[in-house]
This record gives sequence, structure tokens and C-alpha cells, in this order.
Amino acid sequence: MSEFIVHSIPGSPFGRTTLAMLHEKGASYRFSPVAPGTLRSPEHLARHPFGRVPVLQHGAFMLYETQAILRYLDRVLPAPALTPADPKRAARMDQVMNVNDWYLFHGVGNVIVFHRVVGPRVMGLKPDEAAIEAAMPKARAVFEELARLLGEQAFFTGDAISLADLLVAPAVGFFKDTPEWAELGAPRQNLVAWLARMEARPSFQATTVGDGASGVIEIGRSSTSGRRRRRASFA
Repeated sequence: MSEFIVHSIPGSPFGRTTLAMLHEKGASYRFSPVAPGTLRSPEHLARHPFGRVPVLQHGAFMLYETQAILRYLDRVLPAPALTPADPKRAARMDQVMNVNDWYLFHGVGNVIVFHRVVGPRVMGLKPDEAAIEAAMPKARAVFEELARLLGEQAFFTGDAISLADLLVAPAVGFFKDTPEWAELGAPRQNLVAWLARMEARPSFQATTVGDGASGVIEIGRSSTSGRRRRRASFA
């Protein structure tokens, strides 16, 4: 089988999801870092016409949109299966994945995480407190709904992880670096315990590890000959 190449900004939660997915599958892959300032470059636009990340390259096949990437990988690498066989559990997985993309990221993560983490660390910006405060009502609703959907289960679809867990965990994990976590995440102990389970998995240990203070992260590379780690700037 052709090698998988993941083109992404180091530290991107969507990129981390893709890397963790490949690691869960035990697949050989190569990480190709994309500098934030090159998203509109002709080279990257040839991979992703809308200038986003990640992009999966599998031989001559190029694929963007994280949900599409995850589903493709679950089809071409069928073991272990990360989509529930039960239709209701699979539907719940789809629902949680869309909560992540449409509500957790848009208007919440891309506001709060940007102003608390990405802007200050990468761009030297001061947080826009008014923008953060305006995003908090939606953030409260999103975290409350995620906690409700998780309930007392170990993972979002039951006792085994699914694509939903791999997609949501990197995004929720970013909030631990913000003061808003004390209100949004910490009081919801089922979410806290779930995130700890996800971050303890080898796939998460091997992909992105932040050091909080300097914003430096590690991107892991899984291969048939072993795992390599490289230092990269936070994004």
C-alpha cells in the first residue's frame, strides 16, 4: 500500500486527529508540516483549494476535510474498526462529529482558543476579552451538550473509541490551556475523565504534546520501523 502523508500545521487539532487515527490503525505515515503563512500559497492551494488543513495524500489520491479523511482511513484500514456496527451508535458518532465541526469549532474554539492560545503564542496578540465573552454562551451550550451526549459511557458511542472521540478530543484538549476551562470543562467530570482516557492512549501520547509555557509541541511519526519525534512550532 502507498505511504500516507499528512500535510498539516503542527499543533492543528484537526491534523492531530488524522495522525492519531493513523496511529490507532498501526499504519505507516509521514507528517509534512505546513507553515501557517503558506496556506494561500500555490503549492498548498493545489492540495486544498480553500487553504485549510489537514490534507491526506495516499499515493496520487489527495483528500481534504477531516471527516472525509477519517472515514476513508476507516475503510482502507478496516482493523480495528472505528465506526460502530450498530446503526444508532454510528448515528450518534456522526452527530458528535458534526457538533465538533459546526458548534465546538465555529464560534467557540476558533474564538476562545484563538484569542487565548494561538494569537498570543504565535502572533503576539493580546486576547480580545470582548470576543471571548461574546463566545461564552455558545461555549457553555456546546460543553453542556457534549457532557450530556457522553453521559456515563467511557466513550461517545459506548465502551470503545470511535471516530467521534478522535475528532473531539484534540479540540476539547486545547481549552485546558485557557482560563475558561474552569467553567466549561472542569465542572463536567465525565468530560474530564473522558479526556484523560483519550490523552493516555498511545495514539495521543505519540502525536501532539504541548508544554504549555513555550507553546512548543511534538509531532510524532509512526512507521513500520519505529516512531520518530520532531520539534515544531505551535500553531
